[in-house]
Amino acid sequence: MRIGFLGAGRMGAPMVQRLTAAGHDVHALGRTDEKRTAVAGSGATPVAAATDAVHGADVVIVCVFTDEQVRTLCTDTLLDAMAPGAVLVLHTTGSPRTAEDIAARAADRGVAVVDAPVSGGPHDIAAGSVTVFAGGDADVVERVRPALVAYAEPLLHVGPLGSGQRVKLVNNTMFAAQIGVVAEGVRLARELGVDEPTVLSALTHGSAASRALSGIAATGSAEDFKARVGEFIGKDVAVVRATAADLGADLGLLDHAVDAALR
Repeated sequence: MRIGFLGAGRMGAPMVQRLTAAGHDVHALGRTDEKRTAVAGSGATPVAAATDAVHGADVVIVCVFTDEQVRTLCTDTLLDAMAPGAVLVLHTTGSPRTAEDIAARAADRGVAVVDAPVSGGPHDIAAGSVTVFAGGDADVVERVRPALVAYAEPLLHVGPLGSGQRVKLVNNTMFAAQIGVVAEGVRLARELGVDEPTVLSALTHGSAASRALSGIAATGSAEDFKARVGEFIGKDVAVVRATAADLGADLGLLDHAVDAALR
């Protein structure tokens, strides 16, 4: 497949590497000489303009940090540069409204959109085992599957456009809440006279085990883990709260546990 890639950074770079290793023809945006050199080192063709990356592409993948960056990048100019019949894949975690708004404009150009936020980190992408929650028409998701399975396992079709973001936001809310619960568990353990390393190690073998607990135990402390992932969790929680309010949803008890993760 001919693939245009926008956002070859912390998460995007290993995606580009996996795509080129799978034999895809990847044209990736690099706005500086240093970034274009890194793109070339991954086996992709570096380009200096977003419109050059998407021109002639079967699939265009966007993997930037924020929802606002997605909106700034996916302009009418970019959509006009895409070939009719191409598919735009949005990996950034954000509001489902963003994917829906872009899709409404893209449809006039004959371009389909899939919202496909990921769950996992760069190490999961490099191993080809990052989870992707894909929202969109089933046939469109199948059209991009040959590209996304270069790094995604599983690739889950979770419903119509916007569903990927909705599922990811629930996922991130629960993950943040689990971090908050572990932090509160550590506080309780201290009050009961059990030190943090001991309780973290022990609980990974009990019914309290979770991915959040395992990550915190591997890091060594709840505070160190929160410091390491705080930027990403804080961003995602802000998106969750704004999106929930926009959609008329209520985080309920999860809201209190999320607060503990952010303290």
